[in-house]
Amino acid sequence: MPLVKDKQTALEEFRSLPPVAPHELVGLWKGHEIPTGHPFDGVLENLGWFGKRFTPTLRADALLFCSGEPRLVAVDPAWIPLRLALRFHKLGRTRAARNLFSYLQRRTRAKGPVASLKTAVFGGLESAAMVYDDQPIVDHFRRIDEHRIMGAMAIRGDERIYFFELQRVGEP
Repeated sequence: MPLVKDKQTALEEFRSLPPVAPHELVGLWKGHEIPTGHPFDGVLENLGWFGKRFTPTLRADALLFCSGEPRLVAVDPAWIPLRLALRFHKLGRTRAARNLFSYLQRRTRAKGPVASLKTAVFGGLESAAMVYDDQPIVDHFRRIDEHRIMGAMAIRGDERIYFFELQRVGEP
């Protein structure tokens, strides 16, 4: 699927995809953003975002980041001041932010999974969704093919949607 630049096109593409069941997501997934003009475009990838990991108990490491080769660090999103991050998003694309975040990863490390996989309705269709424990965020998922899914991150109180793609890494 090519990178989409228009948010309406991305939303239409997402809504056209078939649903995926929560248990089908178990495993490790590598993420890539789909730029649409959302404030977070470029931020996660600048900070070293790797993707997500879903456990057989339908719990999730919502934010996995690369911390040196080949280590992954699960960050607890409860530490992220979401409204400030949305407001000062341009700062998140800087080298200074990347350097500061690499230092803060040690302090913001999750002590275990920080979100749950459930089914939820988005765009009139029920599909897998990841609900964050301590943030007003739900990531909705649809199937692109056997190894890829498209995600739509919705923040309660904000009509903008952050789109991303996840590709399965290895076997579940």
